[in-house]
Amino acid sequence: MSEPIKNRYEFVILFDVENGNPNGDPDAGNMPRVDPETGYGLVTDVCLKRKIRDYVETVKEDAAGWRIYIKDGVPLNRSDAEAFAHWNIDEKTVKEAKKKDDTLDEKVRDFMCQNFFDIRTFGAVMTTFVKNNLNCGQIRGPVQLGFARSVDPIVPQEVTITRVAITTEADAEKKGTEMGRKYIVPYALYRCEGYVSANLARKVTGFSEDDLALLWDAIQNMFEYDRSAARGKMAVRELIVFKHDSELGCAPAWKLFDAVSVTRKADVISPRAYGDYTVAVDEAALPAGVTCTRKG
Repeated sequence: MSEPIKNRYEFVILFDVENGNPNGDPDAGNMPRVDPETGYGLVTDVCLKRKIRDYVETVKEDAAGWRIYIKDGVPLNRSDAEAFAHWNIDEKTVKEAKKKDDTLDEKVRDFMCQNFFDIRTFGAVMTTFVKNNLNCGQIRGPVQLGFARSVDPIVPQEVTITRVAITTEADAEKKGTEMGRKYIVPYALYRCEGYVSANLARKVTGFSEDDLALLWDAIQNMFEYDRSAARGKMAVRELIVFKHDSELGCAPAWKLFDAVSVTRKADVISPRAYGDYTVAVDEAALPAGVTCTRKG
C-alpha cells in the first residue's frame, strides 16, 4: 500500500441516462427521484457509492486490502468481529484488554481501514457491537459525495408493459398476459460534486495514491459492469478533477465548482444526447496552486 495522499482534490462527475431510471424513490413507487419544487432529477450519494463499491469488488475480487465492508449478504458485525479476532479478543476479554492497552481502539480502527477499501475511502459507522463492547468506532472518510442533480428539469414517463408470464394457475385460466409499469427518464444529464481530504487521509484512514487511482477508475467505469434494463443506458461522460498543491488546499471548493459550466446548446429544446450540451472549464479563473484534469 502506498503512502497517504498529500494533495486535496475536488471533482465534478457528469453522467447521463437514456430511457432508464437512474435512482428510484421507494417512497414514490420507485419513480425517478425529483426535486418537487424545481423538477430537477436527483441521484443520491448512497446510490453512487454503491456503484463505486461494486466496481471495486468486481475488479479486486476481495483481494487483501481491497475488500468491501458494506456489501450484499455480509452482516456488518461479521466484518467487525474480524478486527477483534485479529487481536485475539472477544466480548469476554475486551474490557480487560482495553484496560491494559489504551491504544486498542486505534488498533482496531486501523485494522478495518487497512483491510476495507470503502472504509478507507468513505469512512463507516461501526458501532453495532456496542452492547458487547466490541464496536470498531466511527470513521470519517476523506472522500465525500453530494447528491447528483440533473442539469435540466426532467419529465419521468410511466410506461405500461405487458408480460406473458402469468403468476397463478387461476389467473392463467382467465388471461394470457399481465400488465405492468416501469418509470423511465427519456434523457437527462446529471452533475455530481465531490471532495477528497488529504488531511483526513493522513490522520485517519491512510487513503493512498493507489486508492485514489482506483477511485478515479471506479467513478469513470461505475456503470460499465452494473447494467440493468431498469436503469437503461447510463454512462459517465466526464470526470473533472481539481488538484491543490497542498494538503489543506489553496481555494474554496465553490470557486472551483463555479469554474465548471454545463449549458444546453441554443438550438436544443428537449435534450436527448450528451452532444446537446456544452461543457466548459474556465481554467483562467482557477486560483494559484490549483490544476485541472479532465478525464473523458
